Amino acid sequence: MESTGSVGEAPGGPRVLVVGGGIAGLGAAQRLCGHSAFPHLRVLEATARAGGRIRSERSFGGVVEVGAHWIHGPSRGNPIFQLAAEYGLLGEKELSEENQLVETGGHVGLPSVSYASSGARVSLQLVAEMATLFYGLIDQTREFLHAAETPVPSVGEYLKKEIGQHVAGWTEDEETRKLKLAILNSFFNLECCVSGTHSMDLVALAPFGEYTVLPGLDCTFSKGYQGLTNCMMASLPENTVVFEKPVKTIHWNGSFQEAAFPGETFPVSVECEDGDRFPAHHVIVTVPLGFLKEHLDTFFDPPLPAEKAEAIRKIGFGTNNKIFLEFEEPFWEPDCQLIQLVWEDTSPLEDAAPALQDAWFQKLIGFVVLPAFASVHVLCGFIAGLESEFMETLSDEEVLLCLTQVLRRVTVSGSGNPRLPAPKSVLRSRWHSAPYTRGSYSYVAVGSTGGDLDLMAQPLPADGAGAQLQILFAGEATHRTFYSTTHGALLSGWREADRLLSLWAAQVQQPRPRL
Repeated sequence: MESTGSVGEAPGGPRVLVVGGGIAGLGAAQRLCGHSAFPHLRVLEATARAGGRIRSERSFGGVVEVGAHWIHGPSRGNPIFQLAAEYGLLGEKELSEENQLVETGGHVGLPSVSYASSGARVSLQLVAEMATLFYGLIDQTREFLHAAETPVPSVGEYLKKEIGQHVAGWTEDEETRKLKLAILNSFFNLECCVSGTHSMDLVALAPFGEYTVLPGLDCTFSKGYQGLTNCMMASLPENTVVFEKPVKTIHWNGSFQEAAFPGETFPVSVECEDGDRFPAHHVIVTVPLGFLKEHLDTFFDPPLPAEKAEAIRKIGFGTNNKIFLEFEEPFWEPDCQLIQLVWEDTSPLEDAAPALQDAWFQKLIGFVVLPAFASVHVLCGFIAGLESEFMETLSDEEVLLCLTQVLRRVTVSGSGNPRLPAPKSVLRSRWHSAPYTRGSYSYVAVGSTGGDLDLMAQPLPADGAGAQLQILFAGEATHRTFYSTTHGALLSGWREADRLLSLWAAQVQQPRPRL
């Protein structure tokens, strides 16, 4: 069959395919397109848009981030920050030296207001006290990176063991002690969102400290994160990206021939769901780990080496979703930035597991207040784990009704606030249901190590025999210290492009000067 990617292209130079048009794929493509050695490059994107898990939508009269939200650690060492600055996508405040020097330790700021599920406001002093305890313990968990052994396998178990010892020394009345545990439970839920996991019990303790936090006060794109990927797309030659082209199987380590290239053989042939085949010398796979986990048995032919397949199975990949609620009038204070929800009678020390349909909303950490658009006011709720995946199965009406009831219950002391107007509309992400994503981002799960992320990143064939670098791997789950981030994804795309540049550098003549 004639390859759709081959029409009218001159022979000479390796044929490179990038599978996936997220930021890792775009980063690799941009790097390679800038070099004369790679005139034959295609990006195969399964969906109708580029950007992957960076997805900004026009809604509520403004732009909301359905995917990536912040630049984490916007400072000189962050390539996303540098690229955004280069494209003129950031404001003065974001670019200020002062902003770049802030050390957050990777911890989320304290809430502006904290509501208990009974309707009482929670003392912010008590919240700050629990935050100090919780984040102090989180910092301690990072110290086991080079330890000969760990006291327990997971971050969650370590936190609970330490908290249990603290609780034994608390001298307050029973009600205050219960409230303190409920506040700590809210921080556990928040940490699940940060780590993209259902439970901190699933996150491995020893490698936890390997994740690297960059300096800088996390910032957003006022006109949407997708502005960045749009600029990257615009820099690529026309028709580089082929949309709605899901890949079915990558056939590698072969000797493939295509009618369009008489006399030529290729080590790789990429078969798409629609039957089209693209021959290639090199393929950079940038699909999300969630997709790889689901299609591991059919996506590669021959199958991946056992060690690499095992790494893909072991690394964690969870869901963190957002629920946007639009209000005509804000019920929160003008300077409010973060609303925390504390579910009373919950405790990180108790493994209560109520049925998802009855209590899914109790995993909600609360709401970030988005900058107001004209006369529109929007809250953005975050929810992780199995509860988040259950939320995806509900209708918009069910989610809206449930969260209206929650907000009415918590916002007025004691009796609730039945008069609180229902939100006008709801928009939410559904990353677990997304067929080409199947979740949000990776974490180092119990039973895996940072070495598994490195294994994920190793190109094939692993023995270096035969044709070199047939399949390369990029994406956030292949970056050992910046996994789960857009900057990790971008760096991984650059890393694999550089691998190919190094391989071909010696074989390329200098480009002729332009006349």
